[in-house]
Amino acid sequence: MSFYMYVPTRMVFGCGQLKNMNKYEMPGKKALIVISNGKSVKENGALAETQKQLNEVGIEWAVYDGIMANPLKSAVMEGAAAARKNGCDFIVALGGGSVMDASKAIASMATNDGDLWDYVEAGTGKYKKLVNEPLPIVAITTTAGTGSEVDQYGVISNEVTNEKIGFGGYDSLFPKLAIIDPELMKSVPPKFTALQGFDALFHSTECYIANCANLMSDMYALKSIENLGKYLARAVKNGDDMEAREHVAFANTLSGVVMTLSACTSEHSLEHAMSAYHQELPHGAGLIMISKAYYEHFIEKHACDERFVDMAKALGKADADKPEDFIDALVQLQKDCGVDELKMSDYGIKPEEFLTLAQNAKYTMGRLFDCDRVSLSDEDCVKIYQKSYR
Repeated sequence: MSFYMYVPTRMVFGCGQLKNMNKYEMPGKKALIVISNGKSVKENGALAETQKQLNEVGIEWAVYDGIMANPLKSAVMEGAAAARKNGCDFIVALGGGSVMDASKAIASMATNDGDLWDYVEAGTGKYKKLVNEPLPIVAITTTAGTGSEVDQYGVISNEVTNEKIGFGGYDSLFPKLAIIDPELMKSVPPKFTALQGFDALFHSTECYIANCANLMSDMYALKSIENLGKYLARAVKNGDDMEAREHVAFANTLSGVVMTLSACTSEHSLEHAMSAYHQELPHGAGLIMISKAYYEHFIEKHACDERFVDMAKALGKADADKPEDFIDALVQLQKDCGVDELKMSDYGIKPEEFLTLAQNAKYTMGRLFDCDRVSLSDEDCVKIYQKSYR
């Protein structure tokens, strides 16, 4: 029943809240606004509104727009150099989970010497501790997928070593302010609304079946699952359905909080290995591809039967009475969101890679395997990939 909770981020949630940004104290005098290398925040007005809000309170700013879908170490180092060059003393992360994740690493490397991988504590990282405090962060999320606006971690890919590893864990990397404005999510296309929503879902399902789950994390996880089960398909089918957008955004933020209370399991490790080798694979898509086989494995092992029943009920299957009902509810939600036919082969993944991916997952993100209630061997991982392949 014991738990530890520390989430110091001021969360401002609701439609139109970006326009109230100027009401809150900024943690510096000049911001580096970090955005993706796409066009969305420029075309939907989010960047212009953010700049306007900063201008109104006398905050100077510069823009760094080099973040890609699976953020690379090289982009982090470029962003950190941009922060130093422009004399920025805080970061405004404007975008989806990739921007949030990268911004935490940029904030760290803007004030510390060396290379990001010097401070990564897994794989080929050098396990050094940050010497200087990272720049403070303001997070403005434009998607509902990772919950990264309210936690202290980010996942970064090293394109040289094919490693995708979580970075962070420092209290100073919690954003000082998080603005969750569902209106900023209206322009997210249906496909990505679905992929991002399932990422949030799996954060919560993994945290619910993790061996470190507790009373507090259970509360956040089940409420997140419930909201996604009820509203995600609606948001996918009609992006202008603001009631659905609000509830999906709420579920996403809850999924971020739950990761500070419990932990993701090896499902995330297995996917990170996939997208470490296949940069074009969206994280949410990879998770969806392996999810059915992954959860079936733990159900077959009777890892936590009652918890799978709980999650089935939260997804909307009110009469659930056996763990397999969760699989039925999960597959139905994937069908309702149009993502049930995703194929590994469409992203260049081949069966002969499976053992390499399994070993990479354990080498780079082995700590999440420690959170499984039943241990996964390399052979188990390969079987999950094999059952998921098409």
